[in-house]
Amino acid sequence: MADLGSRYLGLELAHPIIASASPLTASLDGMRRLEDARAAAVVVASLYEEQIRGDDAVYATLTENSANLSPEAGSYFPELPDYWYGVSGHLDTIRRAVESLEIPVIASLNGVSDTGWLDFAVQLEQAGAAALELNLYILPTDFAVSGSDIETRYLDIVRHVKSEVRIPVCVKLPPYFTALGNFVRQLESAGANGVVLFNQFFRPDLDIETLTITGEPALSGPADMHLPLTWIGLLSRSVNMSLAAGTGVDSYVEVVKFLLAGADIVATASTLLRHGPEQMTALVVGLERWLEENGFASVNEIRGRLDATHFKPADTFLRTQYRSTLADYLPPRSLQSSPLGAVR
Repeated sequence: MADLGSRYLGLELAHPIIASASPLTASLDGMRRLEDARAAAVVVASLYEEQIRGDDAVYATLTENSANLSPEAGSYFPELPDYWYGVSGHLDTIRRAVESLEIPVIASLNGVSDTGWLDFAVQLEQAGAAALELNLYILPTDFAVSGSDIETRYLDIVRHVKSEVRIPVCVKLPPYFTALGNFVRQLESAGANGVVLFNQFFRPDLDIETLTITGEPALSGPADMHLPLTWIGLLSRSVNMSLAAGTGVDSYVEVVKFLLAGADIVATASTLLRHGPEQMTALVVGLERWLEENGFASVNEIRGRLDATHFKPADTFLRTQYRSTLADYLPPRSLQSSPLGAVR
């Protein structure tokens, strides 16, 4: 049987497929189901600072609304010494997962303020998380904010968090950078131990019947894998940090492709949400079977086998492929005799 052993953020994993943050990893029961289905690690559903602050505001309103109305009591509710407001339940879920599961439990944090990033990062580490994923997402709706401003903000967050925690820290990135390779190297210099490529966000749409803004679940599929596949291939052997593919997986086929491009691990959520936690077993078994059928003794034998170092110069190769994609395209046979199909 092929050796699937992999390493991510300094963590030793049974194989290179982990469960990304999603509703499935929001509960201990969901994470147990994923472990039973052979997940190598789980990333707990993200802690969102705005949600925690909102929960705290509601709690304060409900418990302090009638405070000091009676001369006999300043409050009708006893103090809870171990209660950290809205974050307590999330921290408790992580603690219970760390105690119950035999696979690494990775925390995910999506902050807003400097205080939120730092305070919550420390609390997640104290809860026992094996590593921390920073889910970075700033939407620059203020057009006075430049790309450089956004990058500086991201780097500051990474530096500050790394100064406060000792566990490995990875950064889950959006794809919207003009020079992603350079920025990833800056993240590495700032102390990041890895990057996840890429995040999935809200997909707005417009309903022309009701004239309202709508949206759909941001579940990815194989059609979304090409951008992370390209960048993992380019970054492989160019940085010394862990590389995780985070978009576009539906079957073991995409897992194999990402590993060939140089990914250390593949983190997936969409296929698990689409097919159920048991899909993790299908991914692992499919990877094992492919390795054995193609004569590979381990995952390490294929990792990076088709990265950008095999297509030098990479920029010329990519540009040539870009130019030839449409030039070599043949329309469906039904259109080839039409005036549109005749235009080449």
